[in-house]
Amino acid sequence: MGDEKVKEEALQILSEFKILPRLVVFDLDYTLWPYFCEDRSENEMPSLYPHAMGIIYALKDKGVDVAIASRSSAPDIAKAFLDKLGIQSILVAEEIFPCWSYKREHFQIIHRRTGVPFNSMLFFDDEERNIEAVSEMGVTSILVDDDGVSLAAFEAGVNRFYFAQSSDSPVTSKS
Repeated sequence: MGDEKVKEEALQILSEFKILPRLVVFDLDYTLWPYFCEDRSENEMPSLYPHAMGIIYALKDKGVDVAIASRSSAPDIAKAFLDKLGIQSILVAEEIFPCWSYKREHFQIIHRRTGVPFNSMLFFDDEERNIEAVSEMGVTSILVDDDGVSLAAFEAGVNRFYFAQSSDSPVTSKS
């Protein structure tokens, strides 16, 4: 399925909900792309999971801000890859810190930078500990599986976000 077809499907998913997140935050390794960027060369052309780019474009078209929160031992490679993929210009925040950092720190900085409340954010990551830590802050958080950010994970996330707004409590899910 091409980026345009995925974008159309993601836009359809978004149109089904009256309340959308103001900001969607993605981890990078094994969430947006299927590898650790430190195992790659900055000279390579990166690739994303098949649905990732279409989802990002749909969010942009719908006016939902996008950010990155990632721990990496190769932040320069991660940033180079985002630039090569043309994603950097879309991002309202790009927090890529060394592996010893915590996602809570990333989200505190993203919140200060954007002014978006934690309960207006939706987060996708492949690590349970990150999902739990960020959920405690009030962010609706989705654990992605081996397919990374897919349309199924995206729909689950938007759905969970909508219902979290109704109950005003943090919600976690495994897609």
